[in-house]
Amino acid sequence: MTRYLLAIDQGTTSSRAIVFDERGQSLGVAQQEFHQYFPDDGWVEHDATEIWNSTLSVCRGALEDAGVTADQLAGIGITNQRETTVIWDRSTGDPIYHAIVWQDRRTASVCTKLKADGHENAVVERTGLLIDPYFSATKIAWILDNVDGARARAEAGELAFGTVDSWLLWNLTGGKSHFTDATNASRTALYNIHQQQWDDELLALFRVPKTLLPEVLDCAADYGSTLDKWFGASVPVAGIAGDQQAALIGQACFRPGMAKSTYGTGCFLILNTGDQALRSENRLLTTIAYRLNGKPCFAVEGSIFIAGAAMQWLRDGLRLIEHASESSVHAETVGVENPVYLVPAFTGLGAPHWDPHARGAIMGLTRDTGIGEIVTAGLQSVCYQTKDLVRAIRNDGARLASLRVDGGMAVNDWVMQFLADILNVAVDRPRVTETTALGAAYLAGLQVGVYESLDQISELWECEREFQPAMRPALRESLYAGWLDAVERVCSN
Repeated sequence: MTRYLLAIDQGTTSSRAIVFDERGQSLGVAQQEFHQYFPDDGWVEHDATEIWNSTLSVCRGALEDAGVTADQLAGIGITNQRETTVIWDRSTGDPIYHAIVWQDRRTASVCTKLKADGHENAVVERTGLLIDPYFSATKIAWILDNVDGARARAEAGELAFGTVDSWLLWNLTGGKSHFTDATNASRTALYNIHQQQWDDELLALFRVPKTLLPEVLDCAADYGSTLDKWFGASVPVAGIAGDQQAALIGQACFRPGMAKSTYGTGCFLILNTGDQALRSENRLLTTIAYRLNGKPCFAVEGSIFIAGAAMQWLRDGLRLIEHASESSVHAETVGVENPVYLVPAFTGLGAPHWDPHARGAIMGLTRDTGIGEIVTAGLQSVCYQTKDLVRAIRNDGARLASLRVDGGMAVNDWVMQFLADILNVAVDRPRVTETTALGAAYLAGLQVGVYESLDQISELWECEREFQPAMRPALRESLYAGWLDAVERVCSN
């Protein structure tokens, strides 16, 4: 009898659910966008209740699309936008404030002061993370300080914190499970990745009461079961990982030196470093790739805040295109030797710059510039930012022989060829590009016995197309030099 797995992929701009079979083939999918709130400069929020409702809707939709009933599911895996912060009332389950999204920069001044006071080295040593508004810790403190009575209620044990995985799990299980996994915990700036536990000194530094926090489990674990009423039968939730780590698993990057880059709202490149938690000297992050059977596997990561979101802005903000798919036509016409550079620092710059005060710009404009050049610059900006990360990884002494790619922009052949050209490495696109959801399904499958090992999962990975670099070295260097000059102009330092 075929055993099916349901993956919840709760992202920054949409909630999606996919039903997979044992071979990792997608049988049914549903997706739903939800509202983005921008209440102030650099602020980004979501309605956590809308996230839950959209997730419930797409789970039901994916099951219907696949023709699968809940009692045919072996398990559910959850993957989620990381760092996004939700605090809710334990008795009612109601959020006390909007979810503060990972892109949000409202705590930049707090982070600047913490760094000025000399705390960053201790944070890096314990968490592998820099002090930055990106991570959950300062977001939690902001909510507690800005919602009436929240801090006192948190200290009294009346409130619960979670990243989006914990929030969904709480709702799926009717409030019975308040857990997170090691990958999501490692993105809060409160979790000691070496001791594998919440760190009391960091909790004191960021002023976060321990009573708020979920229990941390392995990525494949018993997270409880869903209420019958949600899908018609109770289903075990058996796997959780943050979206970028889930994509690493879905790409079967289980050996040290293997890397993947995901192109969604942002862009995230993760390189597996195995048992070693390597400390970057180039402002990359040390993070947990996954934890199985109590044993962590580590990685270095570069985070770019704006990738696909740049195309969304060109579509919805400037209305230069009606559909993202139109961008390839513009790029084919303009070509790679585009004199225009778009630096999408809409919410600051991520790795390796970590400049929360930088803001976006379009440079190289002339009277000849048209929509095509600006749209092409948006596509190229994603590849240039990836080059920034790869250069930092290499400066840290790590070798990147090839790159496995996934996410929405990975289906764009023009972008993937330009990526291979500008990086000067082979870019491998898998047959199944929904690797984030697939990774969540694999984790659930490991826990419930659909898969016996990571080796078995590795055998399921297939390459759909390999893009080989073909650009002249002089052109590569010239284009990238122009990008570096553009970035320097927007940096606040």
